[in-house]
Amino acid sequence: QVQLVESGGGLVQAGGSLRLSCAASGRDFSSYVMGWFRQAPGKERTFVAAISWSGGIYYADSVKGRFTISRDNAKNTVYLQMNSLKPEDTAVYYCAAGRTIASLNGGSWGQGTQVTVSS
Repeated sequence: QVQLVESGGGLVQAGGSLRLSCAASGRDFSSYVMGWFRQAPGKERTFVAAISWSGGIYYADSVKGRFTISRDNAKNTVYLQMNSLKPEDTAVYYCAAGRTIASLNGGSWGQGTQVTVSS
């Protein structure tokens, strides 16, 4: 298993940008699928983006064209670049690691980082 720590959240105006980072410790980071999820107040946690060990990338429709996921295996870190932010992007963002995309929910999770987008 890996241990995950997110950072980079904050308060930003609509239309602005933030970059989230997720630092992983543990073995074999490069072999994990890494994902980002978010949970808005009073709502369930939802998928945002994922990147496989081979570089395959997947996005939720709501963030396509605005968010970019990437990974740096040398630094054991995955990033989420968020542009053109909207108030509805406000949520706690969580990083997750799993052996497959389907196993992300049951994998390792970070503690989350708050993103607040003001209108």
